[in-house]
This record gives sequence, C-alpha cells and structure tokens, in this order.
Amino acid sequence: MALIAAATGGSEFKLVPAGLHMARCFRVIDLGTQKSQWQGKEKWSRKVLIQWELHGEDEDGAPLLTDEGKPLSVSKRYTLSLGENAQLRADLVSWRGRDFTPEELAGFDISKLLGTWCMVNITHDKKENGNTYTNVSSVTPVPKALRQALPEGVNDLMLFDVSEPDMGVLGKLPNKLQETIRGCKEWQKVPVSQAAAESAGSFAGVDDDIPW
Repeated sequence: MALIAAATGGSEFKLVPAGLHMARCFRVIDLGTQKSQWQGKEKWSRKVLIQWELHGEDEDGAPLLTDEGKPLSVSKRYTLSLGENAQLRADLVSWRGRDFTPEELAGFDISKLLGTWCMVNITHDKKENGNTYTNVSSVTPVPKALRQALPEGVNDLMLFDVSEPDMGVLGKLPNKLQETIRGCKEWQKVPVSQAAAESAGSFAGVDDDIPW
C-alpha cells in the first residue's frame, strides 16, 4: 500500500555540524496516528519520519561519519499532510523547486522520496539541560553543478507503512522509534497474522534526479 500524503482539511551520538550538507533520503517511516497536545487540547494526527544520510566534511575537514564508519544521519517528523500550512508540503515544495499540482495534492506517494538527493540545512538547539539537538531547518535541491558528481549512497533504502507492517523492517529501527510506532492507533488493529517478518525489499536503481 502506498504511503500517501494529501491536502485534506539507529541512534546518533555525534553532533551533526550546523550548516548546509548534501543528503540522501534513505528512510520513510510511517509512525501512525499519534497523540499530541495543542493549545491545551488532545489532538491525534498521522505522523511520518523522513531520514537522510549526510555526505561531506565538517569545518575541520573530517568526513561526516559515525564511529562505525557510516554517514551521520538526521531525521525530521512531519504530520502526513499536504495542507496549505503543512510543514511537509513546505519542505517538499522547497526540495522539488516547485509547488504541487492539484492532482498531486489529491494524493502524493512520499515513498518516491527514497533514494533522492537534496541539501539539508542543519541548525542547533541548545536546551537548558545542556544538551544540544540538531534540527533540519530547510531542504533544498542539489545545485546543478553537483548533480553529475553525486557520491554513492551507503544505507539501504527503507520504507515502513503501519497499515501493512513489515516486521523485518520494524526490527531494524531504533527501539524508541519502534515503541512510538507500537503506540499508534493503527497498531492496535494489526492482526497477529500480519506480524510475519519480511525483508525490507529492494529499491535498487532509483534515479538520483528528482523524479517526483
């Protein structure tokens, strides 16, 4: 089943440097319908997580790698909506370099993001407890001059749809993310028979250009 956004009414311990970085989308994770508080009221909305692996160097010329030698990654959670004021729509429009057509707004499959490249702008948010967190403040296209020299992607592409849960994919996600997914409304309706482990599937051959 496609993971559709429509216009309707692994742990990281290294801090990603602030600034603009080349990035490849390698995870689109459906978090299901989650509860939140908005202006003192309980609200339920469908959420999705998009995750990017980063390519490049920090200010000292060191590659953006974890201690295990894999690319540092960043993620952002969105409400699964292409409404006029939705952050997902704003970031995708910026990423694509164009707005959505009326037909696309009726239902856009965000799994098309997998394997595509962009530039992500990272900002830092330092909390009172002393911890510093990274934020994806904007997503833009890769400059034309760099599109012919894109690096090789490293992480396997991963899609998870809570309405058709692949337990093999779920088991590869960080524990906290699994807990979030298992707490959504949809998970309470998942039949035990659907909990069979399957492989993550192959997305080999995805075009590096933005096909969406």
